[in-house]
Amino acid sequence: METRELICIGCPLGCPLTVRVDGENVDVSGNTCKRGDDYARKEVLSPTRIVTSSVHVKGGELEMVSVKTKEDIPKGKIFEIMDEIRKITVNAPVSIGDVVIENAAGTGIPVIATKNVAGV
Repeated sequence: METRELICIGCPLGCPLTVRVDGENVDVSGNTCKRGDDYARKEVLSPTRIVTSSVHVKGGELEMVSVKTKEDIPKGKIFEIMDEIRKITVNAPVSIGDVVIENAAGTGIPVIATKNVAGV
């Protein structure tokens, strides 16, 4: 049996969680709400993250535009997605919500712009 100590990020309380994992059986303690239980189970069985970064812009008033994955991606795909992000350049104008990568690292999740960048 594995035991992990986590700090919940499900709400502002930041409860200290103890998670005991035995195969697929997960026991969570220390949470004061259901969000803590949900967070702990997801974190130990299938951790995900939102990836944020910047992409080069050609012909824009700014040289870079901030981007993020539209949804959580598997934690193990972070470096692969960052490699894809580093390789691209988008053309101005760029609007919030524009898709800059359709299918990030084969996850089916797009990378989208989070800032407007006008052309020059």
